[in-house]
Amino acid sequence: NKVGDFMENKIKKKKHIICNFLLILSLISVIGNFVVVLLLKNNKDLLINTLSSILLCIFVIFFILSSITNTKKNKSPIVVSSIILILFNLIQIGTNLDLLSILEINNVPDFTNKSLIDVIKWSEKNKVKINQIYEYSDTIDEYKIINQDIKEDTLTKDIKELTVSISEGANPNKEVVIPDMETWDADRVLKFINTNFLNNVNVEFVISDKNKDTVIDQSTSGTIKRSDELKLTFSLGEEESLEEVKLIDLTNKKVFDAEFYLKRNAIKYDIERDFSNKITRNNVISTNKKVGTKIKPNSDDDKLVLKVSKGKKIKVPDLKNYSMLEITEWVIKNKLKLEFTNKYDDSVKVNKVIEANYNKGDEIEEKTLIKVTISKGKLVMLSFNSLEEFKNWANKYNINYEEKYEFNNDIEEGKVISYSHKTGDTIKNDDTIVVTISQGKKTKVPNIIGDTKSEAIKKVENAKLNYNIVYENSNEEKNKVIKQSLASGSEVSENATITITLSNGKKPTTNSNQSKSSSSKNNNKTQSGATPSSGENSGNQAESCDKSTVVYLYDSLYDFKDPTKTCSNIKSRYPNVKFTCSYHSSGYPTGMVINSSDIDEKQFDNCTNVNIKINN
Repeated sequence: NKVGDFMENKIKKKKHIICNFLLILSLISVIGNFVVVLLLKNNKDLLINTLSSILLCIFVIFFILSSITNTKKNKSPIVVSSIILILFNLIQIGTNLDLLSILEINNVPDFTNKSLIDVIKWSEKNKVKINQIYEYSDTIDEYKIINQDIKEDTLTKDIKELTVSISEGANPNKEVVIPDMETWDADRVLKFINTNFLNNVNVEFVISDKNKDTVIDQSTSGTIKRSDELKLTFSLGEEESLEEVKLIDLTNKKVFDAEFYLKRNAIKYDIERDFSNKITRNNVISTNKKVGTKIKPNSDDDKLVLKVSKGKKIKVPDLKNYSMLEITEWVIKNKLKLEFTNKYDDSVKVNKVIEANYNKGDEIEEKTLIKVTISKGKLVMLSFNSLEEFKNWANKYNINYEEKYEFNNDIEEGKVISYSHKTGDTIKNDDTIVVTISQGKKTKVPNIIGDTKSEAIKKVENAKLNYNIVYENSNEEKNKVIKQSLASGSEVSENATITITLSNGKKPTTNSNQSKSSSSKNNNKTQSGATPSSGENSGNQAESCDKSTVVYLYDSLYDFKDPTKTCSNIKSRYPNVKFTCSYHSSGYPTGMVINSSDIDEKQFDNCTNVNIKINN
């Protein structure tokens, strides 16, 4: 019996230890929840949550006191209650700190007819990029979502960006059918105008023997755009029927409705515009006469002044210190338009504002478009498989680059030798990436002037050059080299093409046309027309258009720093061709000929004007 009593007492003590431990944890958890509520940022329900936490703390304290003073042997209800309290407080803490979001299976909601602010909040929480497209809608209110490109219930983890269409209100360019309104009364016309969102209606009221307030003339009928002008003329009735009217309250009426009322009652008026924090844009702020004032028709003395709202005078805050959500809320609140763009920036953190089209302190009106550029963070140098791949990447992100050419014995002509930035380097905003491109192995151009055809070919082949052979009349012996297209001693790439001009003897003195035979070799010997050399000109040039020249745009003609030198180099090389140069901005390197396919290896007579388009 003594042993049994000893074991029973030991078990009771153990239960008491567990019970007391759980009670202490309950107190710690409720205090922790209270602290989290107080420290939580952006807590819109801070007062309610604080009061709830205080009441919960008081309840737990009383619960602990009652549990300690409880003399019952069975402590199981206290243990269970303590565990429930601890779990409740832990869930509250996890919810407030957004720690339980990882347990949620998030789907894309249906944002149709919801505010843009709802979309931005969801995107920030789920780290999804939002693309915004503004469209017109007759059924969706302004700044509400018309549709989205991702279906609802799609798993959030499966998408990186979401495009939403945002309503700009009714489409002013939508076509509507205007019926014949003659004999319509004014109220029926107003209803039609508002229902169909017509926004360029001009109305006039004139003295007439027709029924008062009825349409007596209209400028057009049939299909027009909402923004197209529609002129309607109403009858005021006969002049003697006009009477004084008591001025109604026009405050906050649309300016069109107010003008319609005044014209309908033959009241003369002027319009002044001013900012207003209370009255909607294009609504009436006030009049210079009190409501109920009797006004005579067509009286200059009783002329009314309508003060119309331009909306709030909006002062632009420092948008660079705003988040995307804060900018969106500010835009919607002030009835502005918003356009976000993204770009890389080495000095601005991800999702922070790089720049906006309005600065802090600028004053703007409603409907103004706010353009904001958001940072995508640092852009780093990638590894590229080809020069074309690099150019596409650089052009996509507006990165400045410069091409530099060098001879290289190991790297094929046209391939990249090196980049000025290593893979992984940060591309700073004002950086220019220098790309060094191989011109292949270099060789020295031999002097072949005065050589025979066979001697010239041997020298050219030994220099590992390709060649074209053309013939031209001259005083030199037939088959002697009289011109070469590449200057002797110059360094060019192996396999570059040199045009060898051979003498065809003196030109016959008869009037018969002598056909020029030509043969060429480009390793496997191809044919081409005549080309002038870089050195001497052959005798006097005939003024007729029978002299033809084949133009070759060699690398040595390009100046990659000064486009005008490229032009002068080509003109000097081919003096028999009439060249005019124009300069353009394109994706080509500086100094390159953009329309080279129209010029290179093409034959021109000495009367044709050839336009060279050079990239600047």
